[in-house]
Amino acid sequence: MSARTQGRVFGKRREPHIIIVAQGDNIRHVTVRPWMVALGVSFLGMMAIGYLGATTYLVLRDNLIGASMARQARMQHDYEDRIAALRAQVDRVTSRQLLDQQVVEEKVEKLLEQQMALSSRHGKLDTLVDRAEENGLVPEAAPLPTVKPEDGSQRASLSGGIGAIDRLLGKDSAEAEATPDNLTLAYVPLRQTAADRADRLFSTVTRSLKDIERSQLDRLQQLTIGATVVADEIDSILRKTGVRVDVASSAIADQQAIGGPYLDPQSPTDFDNSLDELDAALTRLEAMRSTAKRLPFANPAPGKPITSRFGNRIDPFFGRLAMHAGIDFSATTGSDVKSTGAGVVITASRSGGYGNMVEIDHGDGITTRFGHLSRILVKVGDEVAAGDLIGLAGSTGRSTGPHIHYEVRRHGDAVDPMHFLNAGMKLTSLVD
Repeated sequence: MSARTQGRVFGKRREPHIIIVAQGDNIRHVTVRPWMVALGVSFLGMMAIGYLGATTYLVLRDNLIGASMARQARMQHDYEDRIAALRAQVDRVTSRQLLDQQVVEEKVEKLLEQQMALSSRHGKLDTLVDRAEENGLVPEAAPLPTVKPEDGSQRASLSGGIGAIDRLLGKDSAEAEATPDNLTLAYVPLRQTAADRADRLFSTVTRSLKDIERSQLDRLQQLTIGATVVADEIDSILRKTGVRVDVASSAIADQQAIGGPYLDPQSPTDFDNSLDELDAALTRLEAMRSTAKRLPFANPAPGKPITSRFGNRIDPFFGRLAMHAGIDFSATTGSDVKSTGAGVVITASRSGGYGNMVEIDHGDGITTRFGHLSRILVKVGDEVAAGDLIGLAGSTGRSTGPHIHYEVRRHGDAVDPMHFLNAGMKLTSLVD
């Protein structure tokens, strides 16, 4: 108690704190100075502050790392979305190009089909035009397809369709090669596609082919109408002479040695129908002209006057009315006597009152007789054409002087030769 009281005496210096450390016989003591206490407190404060700072850093670092990872994740998603969009756009562009190429291929195929159709028609059309020209129906200049399509190896392929159309459109090959085909396509605005460009080209070509076909159809119709008109005129003249031409029978007669397996008929087109109509009209016209050239419509003695006509007359020998079955042409002995149509000689000899006579069968039951000849220049079985020399005029048989007796008979009955001579004058401009 006294020690404590003594320590508190005013003005007495306080004794420093001493730390005694004893280890066995060794005793150590450390005097604790104020600065040491301050240093220790400072150290502990720094440690506390460091601990608190480290703890705060560790806590905040997790948040920073999380935010950074979230930002990176967002950036990665954005890039992935962008890449997916680019890929989708590339796929769309690629798909569009493939579709364009397919469209181009289809259009090229259609053009080739149209070209081949026109070319396939060319042979038959050319034949019909030649037949029309032979029959005097001279056509105006009509466009005919002369360029045939190349073989299949020349057709545009899937990989070369765009290039082919670009070349047709005049596009430079370097420009075609410069078209991007990588990811940069996604950034290139969609320009006019090859299919769009090809549409205009194909439309132009198709219109051109349609114009050619329309022109051909118009010309076919003109030729058909012309052939029909001429055939009708010839038919009308032939009917007045009692001759009827059966075109169907003639066509069947001309079809020899034909055959083949039966196949269903093809669906006719307007062009095919026009070809068939022209073919039928030309066939009819040819049949009419063939009949007109074969039948006796020519004059047996051109330029010679007629001295006696067909019908009843006063017989020069009996002096009474008698039937004259033909026409007499004035002629000198030895004048040429020519066939008036094509046919086969069935009589070439002396025959009663006809004297030397030549009879020719022209078909369709029609025959001609040439009497009073001074000389016969053909024999039975000979085939003669209109204008062929068959004999010389004379006065053999029942005759009063040199002349040519000419008869036309149908199924054995005599008909007036003037009907045939007049018809022949009208047919001259239609047949020749």
